[in-house]
Amino acid sequence: MASKQHVLHLYRRSLKLALDWAVNRNLWRGQALYIRSLFEANKHVTQPRQQRAIIEETEGLLESYKHPEPYRPPTAPGGSKYQRNLPVPNTDPPPMSHKEMHL
Repeated sequence: MASKQHVLHLYRRSLKLALDWAVNRNLWRGQALYIRSLFEANKHVTQPRQQRAIIEETEGLLESYKHPEPYRPPTAPGGSKYQRNLPVPNTDPPPMSHKEMHL
């Protein structure tokens, strides 16, 4: 039998992938409902071979629909604001040596 956790992971990956492609949240919501209906339609499958086939097909679809530039939260590594407000670098002049002080 397919692991319930594995199916949940595929479902979450599907939703995140849809979020990469959706321009706004309202569009994504419609896609999320459609994805949910696809998962619900296969909920009744109990044969391990059929479950494995469905899971492999889903993984293949997710791989083929992968976005070339997935969404990253702005402040996460790789996001548009990541490390944007770095502290000002030290602009003090270097300390003078004893020779320079006596010139």
